[in-house]
Amino acid sequence: MELPGGDEYFMQKALQLADEAAAAGEVPIGAVVVHKGKIIGKGYNQTERLNDVTAHAEMLAITAAASALNSKFLEECTLYVTIEPCLMCAGAIRWARPDRVVYGASEPKTGFTREISSLAGERIAVEGGICAEAAKEKMQTFFRSKR
Repeated sequence: MELPGGDEYFMQKALQLADEAAAAGEVPIGAVVVHKGKIIGKGYNQTERLNDVTAHAEMLAITAAASALNSKFLEECTLYVTIEPCLMCAGAIRWARPDRVVYGASEPKTGFTREISSLAGERIAVEGGICAEAAKEKMQTFFRSKR
């Protein structure tokens, strides 16, 4: 069993935010930023609600975390996101400079690894596959309901 504060624990928090997105009619992606074992930023997709194509879960979580730290850099932070970030979010992540990015399911159509192989070379550690099946199922269920 995963101890509170581990990768699976924080990914479960991001998955809960993905559920909030789905309930609001948004693509079910959630994200949290963790600093020294504490969630300091969170977000879920709100592109429809805000009429803003940049209102992705990662972008909102990064903004909240930067505000909490009073810094544009997310040093000593990990970003957890349910689905592999897109290229736009990868750019923002690169500039925000968290130590790690942990994502659930891969996104073969729009994920950043389709275009670039890393987030700023060796500086930002990236790990995928944490709670991947749960994240993938949320996306499949959402898009099945739209068809």
